[in-house]
Amino acid sequence: MAVKLRLQRHGKKGKPFYWIVAADARSKRDGKFLEKLGSYNPNVNPAIIDLDVDGAVRWLQNGAQPTDTAKAILSYKGALLKNHLAGGVRKGALTEEQAEAKFQAWLDEKATQVDSKKDGLAKADAEVRAKALDAEKAANEARIAAAAPVVEEEVAEDVSEETTNEVTEEVLEEATTETTEEVVEEATAEIAEEVKATNEEE
Repeated sequence: MAVKLRLQRHGKKGKPFYWIVAADARSKRDGKFLEKLGSYNPNVNPAIIDLDVDGAVRWLQNGAQPTDTAKAILSYKGALLKNHLAGGVRKGALTEEQAEAKFQAWLDEKATQVDSKKDGLAKADAEVRAKALDAEKAANEARIAAAAPVVEEEVAEDVSEETTNEVTEEVLEEATTETTEEVVEEATAEIAEEVKATNEEE
């Protein structure tokens, strides 16, 4: 029986989630499998991969063939390297301790690379957020600047209306005062004429 190490799709439409399985090459993609070796979630950056390295190495040593994508995942998690080192141990090229030390050194270097990638992504995300914030501040300042002249015009209109009202009131007061004085003068003149006419008749 030919065994393949491959991905079995799960998840929903547009959000795939994969199991890494050892399955008969003749079985359907999402059909029966012999053993589940891990999972692969490509929906985040960096992708989350959970893999049983020892189980994958055991299947590789028994002749299982990984698909291209599964091979890339096994290489990323170090399963292919561990299988290679195990072959060297079997041939007597190196001891178990040396193989384990080499594998552990590789894991440490890989963890450093992953951490640096995460830091780079976080930094890039922070820069994008900062640029978006600066753009939003600029837009707000432009909006405020565009609204300011309208306020000044409204204030000017209010001032002009107040000035007009004051001038109108002053003119009305002056006109009223002048009219009152004229009426008093005319009344006084009429009274004086009547008194004079009365005196002449007497």
